[in-house]
Formats: sequence, structure tokens, C-alpha cells
Amino acid sequence: MASWDDKLDRLLGAKTAKALESALELTTVGDLLRHYPRRYAERGELTRIADLVIGEHVSIMAEVRSCSTRRMVNRPGDITEAVLTDGRAQLTITFFKQKHHQAKLLPGTRGMFSGKVSQYKQKLQLTHPDYKLLGDGEEGDGSALQEFASGLIPVYPATKDLQTWTIANCVRQVLDQWDGVADPVPEEMLAEAELSGLSEALRRIHQPNSWAEVTRARQRLKWDEALALQLVFAQRRHSAVSRLAPRCPLRGDGVAAAFDAVLPFTLTDGQREVGELISADMSTDHPMNLLLQGEVGSGKTLVALRAMLQAVDAGRQAAMLAPTEVLAGQHARSLREMLGDLARAGELGAPETATRITLLTGAMGAKERKQALLDAASGAAGIVIGTHALIQDRVSFADLGLVVVDEQHRFGVEQRDALRTRAANGGSPHILVMTATPIPRTVAMTVYGDLKVAALRELPKGRSPISTSVVPVAEKPAWLDRAWQRIREEVAKGHQAYVVCPRIGETEGDEDEAPPKKKAKSAKEAKEPKEPKEPKGESDRRPPLAVMDVAPGLAGGPLRGLRIGALHGKLPTDEKDAVMRAFGAGELDVLVATTVVEVGVNVPNATVMVIMDADRFGVSQLHQLRGRVGRGSAAGLCLLVSEIPANTTTRQRLEAVAATTDGFELARLDLELRREGDILGSAQSGTRSTLKMLSLLEDEDVIEAARVAADDVVAADPELLNHPGLAGMVSDLIHEEHAEFLEKT
Repeated sequence: MASWDDKLDRLLGAKTAKALESALELTTVGDLLRHYPRRYAERGELTRIADLVIGEHVSIMAEVRSCSTRRMVNRPGDITEAVLTDGRAQLTITFFKQKHHQAKLLPGTRGMFSGKVSQYKQKLQLTHPDYKLLGDGEEGDGSALQEFASGLIPVYPATKDLQTWTIANCVRQVLDQWDGVADPVPEEMLAEAELSGLSEALRRIHQPNSWAEVTRARQRLKWDEALALQLVFAQRRHSAVSRLAPRCPLRGDGVAAAFDAVLPFTLTDGQREVGELISADMSTDHPMNLLLQGEVGSGKTLVALRAMLQAVDAGRQAAMLAPTEVLAGQHARSLREMLGDLARAGELGAPETATRITLLTGAMGAKERKQALLDAASGAAGIVIGTHALIQDRVSFADLGLVVVDEQHRFGVEQRDALRTRAANGGSPHILVMTATPIPRTVAMTVYGDLKVAALRELPKGRSPISTSVVPVAEKPAWLDRAWQRIREEVAKGHQAYVVCPRIGETEGDEDEAPPKKKAKSAKEAKEPKEPKEPKGESDRRPPLAVMDVAPGLAGGPLRGLRIGALHGKLPTDEKDAVMRAFGAGELDVLVATTVVEVGVNVPNATVMVIMDADRFGVSQLHQLRGRVGRGSAAGLCLLVSEIPANTTTRQRLEAVAATTDGFELARLDLELRREGDILGSAQSGTRSTLKMLSLLEDEDVIEAARVAADDVVAADPELLNHPGLAGMVSDLIHEEHAEFLEKT
């Protein structure tokens, strides 16, 4: 019989075991049994072709509508093309010099087809896919064929070298020899939650006889994932409250009060309520651990500044951690502007209550950096702003009372924890984590389980509306010309524009080199249709557009005569700062940039943003980017440029972004469209991951119940000494192999 930790080569043979390890990093029985089916196909059910995403490796159930073979026009040999259908949409599969497929792919035949989705002439296609037809017994594997053709067919995360039906066959062989595994969850907890045993759940998830068995197996496996994660967070919360924090009571005669007195506007109700919550938490000697989420432009930075001033009034320091040098520098400038004379401590004529803001980044010159380190260590700087350089051991603070982490999704738990030990006498400073990416409640409970959550939904008065449109250049190329005209029109009105590209360009190596110039076509070649390319192991899709290519192209083309600057993360710090200053001062009309402008950049005069290859960005990222326009009195315009065909999931995602500016609604959409693993920070499809079954959209009740159970267990047994099975679940979750997940939460 086989046990959980047995190596697969003993059960499946060296060749098959090597293929599983190479393709999916599966080496043991446990690894394979934790590689769950992504979904199940039924014999009579076809996969929705419209849901396929270009560039993804997929396994779909489809019906052959037609199949034909013809001679290729531009090269020797023949091409066999079959049209697949799901009854609503169509997909072409193509084979070069393999006309024997035509005899098998008969109209009306159904089967599983596996390959990488590409695009040819605005249509989806698979080139040289693997396939298994229902009723096809040519491989001579009767048991595998019977399983494949049964009522519920497991469809596994697969790769181009290892197909789903091969994985299913391996699982069947292992289960035939497996004698089960000890259950880590106490019997009384299982009984209370009405859950099945682990061994039974693992068998039924791979070999269900009905949808009811699938449901019951998933319930148990989801519970294990939710419980393991919530136990980790329950232990973190228990550890956090056991530390002492520096008390930062609110004063009525300090720099915070002086700042409030000169504010040229009234705080929103949300800013006032969250400010009171933060103020109360900072006044205690228990560490505040608060996640502040809010819409783009909702005033989170102002809330954070008021909290930092409260720390300064208490004789403490505040540190603000930003994900990029551009954003760190922007924060330093904007906070100094907001504070005015109150940021000039030590200077002639400064108010008695004033403080000092110091910027510290890894790219600073030696002299400048030495002074910044001295300001932090001596306490001369009340507020220290920087990048990850602030986390380094050689950076010390006189008395750190508050840490503000901006754009938390760019940082990891370990990075945040590195600052948690920086308070005096080994205590923990108060922690305020901010994100402009609204987070659904289930994500907040699961990914930010050690933090209390507050939200800013109300936008300050005076924010202008932003309209968004998709520019489908493949279908309507003239629309791109109109986009450049809109930029010219806005510049003529005295405004400015952003053009965002997904890639830097020449500084990124071979991937970013400009493609070789194509020789001119002959008249005959121009008239004859091109054949689709034979597969070369990579996507036929062109590389993403790059700043270093687009900027000169615009300067010498549709935006000729405008003042154009380029900005990306690999520019030297002084150059980045100079470009941002020039754009902020109105000395540049157009800024061509990467996503370094995604957050924190505030140029109220910018009214237009054109996002090139918009389909290469996520929903939340697009929402963040367009938040850079419409920050002044004039309305904003965001244009999402894409070559993706209509009626595809990717195009629908862009159209959904164009349809609403509600970040909380888009956050839910993002969760619906992206893999759970992406949200959780776990591994992608086809690689190992601890969290595979839990759905953050559907399983709020499971997550909440697991959180309650975990709190009860940890309250009575913080180290889980009396619960060795649960301790093992936690150990598995935080094992070195899964560190990437926890670093992203």
C-alpha cells in the first residue's frame, strides 16, 4: 500500500514520475492528491469558448463542426484545420503537415482538446493541440478511457507537456494503492462543522460519482485551507496584543492641531471617522494594526499625515514606507507642501510646533544618505519617508511610534514585521497599512487576517468625473488616431496627458529589443493571405509596447511638436525626480511612463490617460492608473487601447472597467475574473500551492467559521501544543516552499 509521503516513482515508474516532477513539481503521493481538478466536465457538456483567455494553456470539451485539409499557399506542405464549437462560439484548431487528423476529427465528434490559446485574424485558435475523443480507445488504456468517458470528468491544471487525462490516469493508479492518511482536524471539530474525513474527501474530489460527492469533498478541503490560514493569523494577533506599543495620545496644542487649523478645506465624514478611530487606537499601549482601504483620491494620505503628526506630538517618530522611489519622493514633496512652515523644524522662522520630514531611499548619494540616517537615528526627523531601505537593519530610529505602509499589496508580511520590532525597548510601533485597491470582505479576512479593516468610500468635494472608453484598434484603427487628437486638444486647453506602457524597453534585455525590420512585401505577397505560423513553443503574440519605443514614436509622429518626457523605474533617481518635477510644473505636455505612475502621483492639471495594451493590466491596476487624471477642476478621460477581439473574457474585463468608476465593484469583478491563487499570492496554475480550493467569492461563511474556530483554539492553546494535527497544518502553510504566499499577504 502507498502512504502520504511515498515517492511517485515507486508507484508510477520512473518515467511518469519524472514527467510529473518536471511539469508540475509533484514528487510524492501527497503532492499528487493535493493537485485537485480545476473543474469537472460532463459527457454532454461543452466548454464556453468565449471564456478562453489568449496565452493560457487550456483543456476544453468541444464538438467538431468541420474539418478540412488544404495545401498551404506560401510554403510547402498542407494544413489541416478543424472548427470546434460549444453551440454558441467557435474555435479553430490547426495542424501543419499532419493530415491524418482529418480522418479522426469527424463532424459531430466530441472530445477533450488541450493546448495554448492564440489569436489569428481576430479569431481564437489552438495550434497542434493534444486531444482525446470520447469513444477513442486507440491508446489501449481501457480503465483510463472508461474514466474519461464517465459522467464527471476531472479536468486538472495541466501543461503542454502533461495533459489532464494523463494526470487523471496517474491519480487513479495511486488511489488504487493508497491506504489513507491520518486526519489532522480533531473529531469534535469535524462533527461540529459536519465535515467528512480527510481521506474520504481526497478520494471523492478525484473520483466523484455525483455532484453531491464533489460538494461534500470540497467543503472539507476548503475548511482545511481556511482553518490553516486563520490559525496563522490568530497566532499573529495573539502575539501582537502581547507586545507593548508606545502610547501616542492626542494633544490639543501640538503640530497636529496647528495643521488642522490651517487646512483649507473641511474633512469628509469618512476622514473624520477613520481619524478618530486611529487616534483612539494610537492612544493605547497595545499596537494598532489597521488596514485603511479607500477609493483612489479619497484622502488616505491626509488621514495618514494626521496620524503621523499625532505620533510626533507624543514625542515619537513616524515612518512611511512606499513601494517605489518615485512614490516615496512624491510623498515627501506633497507632505511638505501640505504642512508648509510646519515641516521646517530647525529653520529660521519656523513655528515652535514644527517637525521635519526626511526622505531615505536606496539610491541616494552617500552624503545625503548619511544625513538622512542621522536625522532618523537622532530624532531630528519627526517623519521619515522611504522605500524598502527603511527596513534595513542599519536604519535606526530614536523613538518610532507609528509605521505607515502605503500600497500594502506591494510589500510582504516579513517586510512589515521587520518594522514592527523597531519601537523603543523592543516594543511594536502602531501600524497603519493603506491601499487604494478596495478589498472585498472575504479577502480582507483571509489575506489581511491579522489587521483590523477600515474604509474610506467618500470622495472629497471638487473631484472631477473620469470617463473611460475602450479603443479596439484591431477593429477600429482610426480610433487610435482620435486618441492622439484628444491629447492634442487637451494640451491646447493648457492641460497635460499620460501615456502608459506595460514595458520599459531597451534596458530590459533581449525581450525588450525592437523587432527586426520587415522587408517590403511584393505586390503578390500583399494580396495573398498569410498562413498561420507553425508553433515555436511560445505565444505568437507580439511583445508588450515599451516606453522607450512609444515615446520617440509619438514625438516624431502623432504628437509631434508637444513636449514629451519618459519615466520608468530603471531611470537614475535624480532623472526620475527631474522628470516628475518637470511634469508637475507643467514643463512637459505628455508623460510616457510605465506603472511607476500607478499610485501616489498627483498632477491636478493632467486630464487624459491613454493606456497602451490595456489588456495586459489587471482590473485594479487599470483603476489605479486612471485615478491619476481628473484630480483637478477639469474632467478626466481614460482610453484603454487593446487589440484583443470582442466577445472574449479579456475584452469584457476592459469594458467592465470602462463601465464603472466604483473601485469596490471593480474589486469584486477582479476577484471573479482572476484565479484565486493570484489574489491570495499563491502559485499559478500548474505549480504547487497550499491554497487551491478556497473561493473568496463563495466561501465567506467557511472563512468566518474557520476564523472563529481558530480564535477559540489559539486562545486556549497559543502554541498548539495540545493540537499536533493543527500545528502540522500551520507548519505546512508556512513551510519554506510556501513562503512566497505569506510574503504577499
